[in-house]
Amino acid sequence: MQLATISTADGNRVVAVRDGKYIDLAQPDPKLPATLKGILADEGGVARARAAAEKGQAAGRFVTGRLLAPIQSPGKVICIGLNYKDHAAESGQPPPPEPVVFSKFPQSVIGPDEPIRLPAVCHKVDYEAELVAVIGRRGRRIPRSEALAHVAGYMNGNDVSARDWQLEKPGKQWLLGKTPDTFAPTGPWLVTADEVPDSRDLAIALRLNGQTMQNSTTRELIFGVDELIAYVSQVVTLEPGDIIFTGTPPGVGMARKPPVFLKTGDVCEVEIAGLGVLRNPVVTGD
Repeated sequence: MQLATISTADGNRVVAVRDGKYIDLAQPDPKLPATLKGILADEGGVARARAAAEKGQAAGRFVTGRLLAPIQSPGKVICIGLNYKDHAAESGQPPPPEPVVFSKFPQSVIGPDEPIRLPAVCHKVDYEAELVAVIGRRGRRIPRSEALAHVAGYMNGNDVSARDWQLEKPGKQWLLGKTPDTFAPTGPWLVTADEVPDSRDLAIALRLNGQTMQNSTTRELIFGVDELIAYVSQVVTLEPGDIIFTGTPPGVGMARKPPVFLKTGDVCEVEIAGLGVLRNPVVTGD
């Protein structure tokens, strides 16, 4: 099932997406939580959403609106660095023995077709196509064997990164280089975990102005989603609606010769098999 958040004339609402149409879930189930994060947190919420989608489609309860980030204001935006063997190599780093973890602030999250805004103080802004896992069950100290049961679904992500801040500032400003406003596009929707039988067997690509810059597969992940959840939850309680950017494959702009950095007028497209296409234009920020 594809679940999305859209903006309508009556406010934001959660919909199911089928054949390009948005199915209203609120009319078939008025007590369903009004946000996708709320649905994930509700016991049996995804099953109720699926039942509402079936009833809504049968009754022709379709709505129109503009796609937003599927998870609005996630509690945590957890990111993993150097998690593809080839990307570690192109970055001049050995494969890490443990996951490299950092974070972004929730206000960095935007949805499809929303612009990535280049801050005036950032001059080397890069793209990073990523598989994003969405947490659906609360947990801490989650065993690896149980970790995937805590995943509600998956979506595309773009870990936009200001390399000059991340790598060239004194002490390396990883946080500020990764978390400017709009630097975490996600979407276009969440695909529930039951429709992604193997998160380690997905083609992943990024196109910049129509040219393929990254083209790989999640088989190249060093640490899978289950390992990441087990590792992070050793010290952090994961909550429904938390999102985990799982790392990027090779082909990033900073590793190219000459380097390729984002500029006003560019368009980034992230495509992962079965998850749709996440498209974002690039504009000048303030």
